[in-house]
Amino acid sequence: MLTPTPPRFRTPLLLAAALVPLLSGPAAAQTASGAVPTFGVPAPAIPPVVDAPAPPPRVMPKLTRAQASQLAAMIDAAPAQGLRHDLRDGDGEAADRGDAELITAALDHARAVHSGRLETSDFLKDWGLRPAAYDPWPGFSQAVASDRLAAWINSLPPPYAGYDGLMKGLKTYRKIEADGGWRTLASGPDMTINASGARVLALRRRLAVEDSEVARTGDTFDRPLLDAVRRAQRRYGLQPSGIVSTQTIAALNVPARDRVRQIMANMERWRWLPQDLAKDRVQVNIAAAVLTVFDGDNPVTSMKAVTGRPGDNTPMLQSRIHSIVINPPWNVPTSIATKELWPKERANPGYFKRNSIKVIKLDGGGTRLQQAAGDMSALGRLKFDFDNPYSVYLHDSPAQAAFSRWDRLASHGCVRLAKPVELADLLLANDPTYAGNVKPAIDAGETKRARLANPVTVYLLYWTAFASSAGQINFRADPYDWDGILASKIEARGNRAAALASR
Repeated sequence: MLTPTPPRFRTPLLLAAALVPLLSGPAAAQTASGAVPTFGVPAPAIPPVVDAPAPPPRVMPKLTRAQASQLAAMIDAAPAQGLRHDLRDGDGEAADRGDAELITAALDHARAVHSGRLETSDFLKDWGLRPAAYDPWPGFSQAVASDRLAAWINSLPPPYAGYDGLMKGLKTYRKIEADGGWRTLASGPDMTINASGARVLALRRRLAVEDSEVARTGDTFDRPLLDAVRRAQRRYGLQPSGIVSTQTIAALNVPARDRVRQIMANMERWRWLPQDLAKDRVQVNIAAAVLTVFDGDNPVTSMKAVTGRPGDNTPMLQSRIHSIVINPPWNVPTSIATKELWPKERANPGYFKRNSIKVIKLDGGGTRLQQAAGDMSALGRLKFDFDNPYSVYLHDSPAQAAFSRWDRLASHGCVRLAKPVELADLLLANDPTYAGNVKPAIDAGETKRARLANPVTVYLLYWTAFASSAGQINFRADPYDWDGILASKIEARGNRAAALASR
């Protein structure tokens, strides 16, 4: 846990335009005949519609030999950028192409590295992040004309240390895969300190593939091996008990090929982010169920979270926290009311009363449920609001036991926070009313909305592979199977592009 220090939040960069298409203004109302009503006022003269001039045709530039070599090397590096699993294009084939073919392949590669291999139709509904539209031609043609191709090529990948760490990790795990991966560990009784035998030796050899500190020989479970097991459990997001049981064996038995695909999927998600992340931001890793607050590029504080269970997925998205509701009532979503709460009331009459839930009649018929603010509210004492089409938000929770678990995917899609008061204090540090007064406002019991003078960007992201500060790749489970789906889509698009380029 990082030591929190009060950040000086600046106005966050307005990045939503990079991910969410802007809506045009409302069209003018028209009469049934199609004419615009003037209400007795002479209509202004409407200038004739003039078609915009067609853009000039794109003329393929003549490449120097050095420029052709640079583009060929860039294309052959597609697997290293996580765009292809196989290495078929890594043998210099691109250098044999003519200028036109080489440039076409280079532009396709540039789009893929900069903004991803997927088409719009490939995105799932819950993948609310979208890469900005990107046309590589202007930058490419200028780079050729000014003979600055190397700088243009280097500017294409996502400019983040997290992406660079995955790229290095991809090289490592590709080599592990090429060398045969690792052997599957046999199931059996739990292993821990003082165990011995062939299974302990097999465990040593398996851990040594990813951890250079592990001795590959010896069939005794000694203290150094215990430490190595705990390091592995932390890397895989498991409780570092030092006991090798079913869950640890399952994580260690994931094939190296699948780990390569997992890294590729996470590299692709980096490409969906804007080129400049908001410097002051709240970031949630859905898969790891952790929230981190950043001030500039430095983490300020981190806390456990509870994210959506499989089937009630927490979506990936970017938005801005604009307000915090203190002592919020819970307006129960219809789906939860129908599937969960009404059956409980019917099975145990009085359930609603015991849980401070009231039935509200709606105009025109029908009802909805609302749980009163207070200690029993499913939202706890704080709710952090940000606009999004999924109706999700961050909030407190009375169910504190969930934060003690290592597997914390248990919500209906919203994100529950272990330390919501700490987050509220950080976001309202400069508010004249609530700075240092969030807890007293909660204790007062009234429902109030504290609006942020400078809304803070929030990202809900799905990272199942990421590099530590020491360069070690950490993995998390893929509870929604988004890694598998995405890796398959990347490979399908990449193979299709390679087939077209080779014609």
